[in-house]
Amino acid sequence: MSKLAGKVAIVTGASKGIGAAIAKSLAAAGASVVVNYASSKTGADTVVTEIGAAGGNAVAVRGDVSKAADAQAIVDAAIEHFGRLDILVNNSGVYGFSPLESITEEDFHRHFNVNVLGLLLTTQAASKHLGEGSSIINIGSVVTRITPPGSAVYTGTKGAVDAITGVLSRELGPRKIRVNALNPGMVETEGTHAAGFIGSDFETGTVAQTPLGRLGQPNDIAAIAVFLASDDSYWLTGEQLLAGGGVR
Repeated sequence: MSKLAGKVAIVTGASKGIGAAIAKSLAAAGASVVVNYASSKTGADTVVTEIGAAGGNAVAVRGDVSKAADAQAIVDAAIEHFGRLDILVNNSGVYGFSPLESITEEDFHRHFNVNVLGLLLTTQAASKHLGEGSSIINIGSVVTRITPPGSAVYTGTKGAVDAITGVLSRELGPRKIRVNALNPGMVETEGTHAAGFIGSDFETGTVAQTPLGRLGQPNDIAAIAVFLASDDSYWLTGEQLLAGGGVR
């Protein structure tokens, strides 16, 4: 029997990369999935098509999670299309590295608006519909452990994700809603290719520091998300699960 049969999930930022892999894996495990996107309708539609071709059920929904009205609309779409909500994966995020002297107000607010405020707004909207046994998965990063130079703003947002995860696990625990952070290491995605990380000295150094000796792949993270979404993790909440091949 599928682990997530009858469940409904929202995955924010699911048009590509880790989010797309999570959406497809949740669907393969039996969940109906809202595939959220901010700008790449083509990417989100492709994910929905692939889910449908594999026998799953999904719908693409546009929305900027840093806007309260959009966050609410994403949740409303889940209820409208599927009638309930059981799983929220807060995956939407932006990242960029800048040395201290190059940090700008615009850069700071862009990162915190999406990575932190977006998580809060979407969780706020979703929590009205989540019931006992529901799962919230916040995508963080092992960057908070390795604190690379030039990542002050991005690392700050992911530190906030870890802290908020702990707070919300306590706030929502009495309702039997679990809240955990899933913190990947460097993963090979369209984003890391576009940012120039793949094939760079940064990649070489990262792999050298990774006990399992390679970069992560989106499906590595997606498999853990399915675990956290399912009843297999019913006794986990407030946790930060590092998924970086052993990077600390």
